[in-house]
Amino acid sequence: MKIAITGLSNSGKTTAFNALTGLNAETPIYPNVTGEPNIGVVKVPDKRILKLSEIYKPKKSTFATIEYIDYIGLTKGDLKQNKKVFDLIKDADAIVHVVRVFKNESVSHPLENINPLRDIETIELELIFADIDLVEKRLERMEENKKRGKKPDESEHKLILKLKDFLLKEKALRDFNFTSEELISIRHLQFLSIIPKVIVLNIGEEDLNGDNINLIKNEIKKQYPSIPILSFCGKIEMEIAQLPPEEKQPFLDDLKINEPASFKLIQTCYEMLGLISFITVGEDEVRAWTIKKDTPAVVAAGKIHSDIERGFIRAEVISYDDFIALGNMQTAKEKGLLRLEGKTYPVKDGDIINFRFNV
Repeated sequence: MKIAITGLSNSGKTTAFNALTGLNAETPIYPNVTGEPNIGVVKVPDKRILKLSEIYKPKKSTFATIEYIDYIGLTKGDLKQNKKVFDLIKDADAIVHVVRVFKNESVSHPLENINPLRDIETIELELIFADIDLVEKRLERMEENKKRGKKPDESEHKLILKLKDFLLKEKALRDFNFTSEELISIRHLQFLSIIPKVIVLNIGEEDLNGDNINLIKNEIKKQYPSIPILSFCGKIEMEIAQLPPEEKQPFLDDLKINEPASFKLIQTCYEMLGLISFITVGEDEVRAWTIKKDTPAVVAAGKIHSDIERGFIRAEVISYDDFIALGNMQTAKEKGLLRLEGKTYPVKDGDIINFRFNV
């Protein structure tokens, strides 16, 4: 999964990146318009993999991973400058929109003062304006092809016109009621405002246990009901991410934080994108595989290798909870909890699967 971190300059994007990845990318105090993107790959926390690795003692344990990308901030009204960011994030699975709430006079704000709702709207509109530009160029190409005698796809033309009208109302395409066929037909255009998004409020230490953030969240929710909203103190979370593992929990306990914000964000992204993990186990490897919820078993098999999908016979399946309760596969077979499933079986989160195949 690829997640793009974006927002206005000096919103704490790179601090959020460091908090999520445990890296230490430079965090400038002045708006930046150049530089290279920061990229970090992190393991998806999964206690099930740790527990199963204790049981199987495999040669290696492989967690699902997420790639985070952080780049320069978006600039209000500058489509040319913003295109550098858009080109990088257009194939992301999700966007994390970092919004500044923290106060710090030494860190300038590109719009002069702190106003979360305004900043959210600013970024939303930049995504929408970029999509309007894309739609208009697509319609122009269709018209040019028509003049050359190449008839445009009428269904695509009608859809593009509908999307243009929707965008001109300053609505993001993630709120457009697409059919599954329409989504497939416009996938190649790589619209920006269609990408699922999470809003992360970057708060100051003084707001960690305050009611002020809940009021801000409620106001945002009224205007953007379909977008998940999280809050975290980027500065503290970055410190937590860079602590040795044995020091993290005491630090969290002192601050009365249940878990790092990075865990909550991953959980939110998985839920928002409808993702789950199934698990394969053995002496060689215990591994988590990320798929869409209710993916058919034969398609899940292809996630491991195309030969397994092609030669699929049956899937031996047991839920993680049932396996842990029984302790081993032999007992699971005797109790009838290790099931044989066919190609169309919808894989569930935490299913431990062994695929039978023949090629």
